[in-house]
Amino acid sequence: MVNQPDGRPVRIDAWVWSVRMFKTRSEAATAVRAGHVKLNGNATKPAQQVVPGDRVRVWRNHHEHDLEVLATVSKRVGAPVARTCYIDHAPPPPPKEFLPSVPVRARGTGRPTKKERRQMDKFLGRNRG
Repeated sequence: MVNQPDGRPVRIDAWVWSVRMFKTRSEAATAVRAGHVKLNGNATKPAQQVVPGDRVRVWRNHHEHDLEVLATVSKRVGAPVARTCYIDHAPPPPPKEFLPSVPVRARGTGRPTKKERRQMDKFLGRNRG
């Protein structure tokens, strides 16, 4: 028997795990207890029931997912089936080229020379006197 989406109530920790928001069920339960998963805007416990129509907010990997529950599943399903169980209303993450980056020296170039350190200090606005 294949686990197909249905409309029965399911524990919130089992649901966020089964739709692949978390890698393990215990990781999902820990996130719910820590307040990283909210049901309809409220903090919840792992045993709270989820039904279609609920809104689940998940804070994961420095990104918030705002999920509208379309179907419930209690067992982990494949990624294509999991995507049919919710709608993510969160805006997409910003593209990589717009994220602030930390300057990185090329591997194997060694320690910066005195001249390079002065240039870095000038660029960063440090005044070494």
